[in-house]
Amino acid sequence: MVNSSPFKLSFLGPRYWLTWVGVFFLYVISWLPHKLQLTMGKYLGRLVHRFMKKRRHIAEVNIKLCFPDMPKQEQQQLVLENMENTGIAMMETGMAWWWPQWRVNKVFGSIKGLEHLEQIQQSGKGVLLLAPHILHLEMASRVMGIKHQGIGFYRPHNNPLMEYFTTNGRLRSNEYLIAKRDIKGLLQALKNKKVCYYLPDQDYGRKRCEFVPFFAVEQAATTTGTLLFAASKNCEVVSFASHRDKDGKYHLEVFPMLEDFPSGNDKLDVTRVNQRMEQAVKIAPEQYMWLHRRFKTRPDENAPSYYK
Repeated sequence: MVNSSPFKLSFLGPRYWLTWVGVFFLYVISWLPHKLQLTMGKYLGRLVHRFMKKRRHIAEVNIKLCFPDMPKQEQQQLVLENMENTGIAMMETGMAWWWPQWRVNKVFGSIKGLEHLEQIQQSGKGVLLLAPHILHLEMASRVMGIKHQGIGFYRPHNNPLMEYFTTNGRLRSNEYLIAKRDIKGLLQALKNKKVCYYLPDQDYGRKRCEFVPFFAVEQAATTTGTLLFAASKNCEVVSFASHRDKDGKYHLEVFPMLEDFPSGNDKLDVTRVNQRMEQAVKIAPEQYMWLHRRFKTRPDENAPSYYK
């Protein structure tokens, strides 16, 4: 369990000077008017689209695989909008970490479905909240914290100074954090009737996975780790979606719990998880993290990579 990250004098050493420069600019930018930050992020994203060709290629491949019937021009437009939202996400990180509560309240749009969390907790169980890798996840969880704080299940940053800022930034909206290898910690949080975020939509490799549909890809490597936690008698499983509207406000929704889950059929169960992730992504596909190599693990180990 992580409920604080202390400052260390070693953070002032030369090893971290470049990190300090980046954090300083992000912090300063976070105090600019909201609409200006969104515009800056959009143009930053266009630079990503133009110059970070490897990342753009990954997004292009993912979108082509997931939406094969979408006209090529629309695919290209979606890739561009996705890169723009990637740039905006950088600005949103600063907003989520450093904005005072009154500024967060101003971009609060709506939250639906909180009754699903409340009903489960009132029954004496915790909530496993399945969420996709939306680009504005930092800000979405900060907004969710207005109404209902949760527990973040996360991968610690390799850079100790960035881990300091990330942890303390996320603790502004989360009760505490749990490192991804702390399985017992997450199970205990569920036993304590907490709402725990869990992101099951990326390709975590061949170990502990099933190959099931994700959008138009018939055999996408999908983690069965979700089922490990869902099998706990101390929790129920719901899913979560979020999008930012054209005015820069955030709208969140919690969908009803998955019935008879897990069922004992791993392939069927993770298929249902993917369907929930698709449901969330479809609300605003341009705001999803298409830059991740979602389909890097193929059923046939000798099959060529989609991304070459």
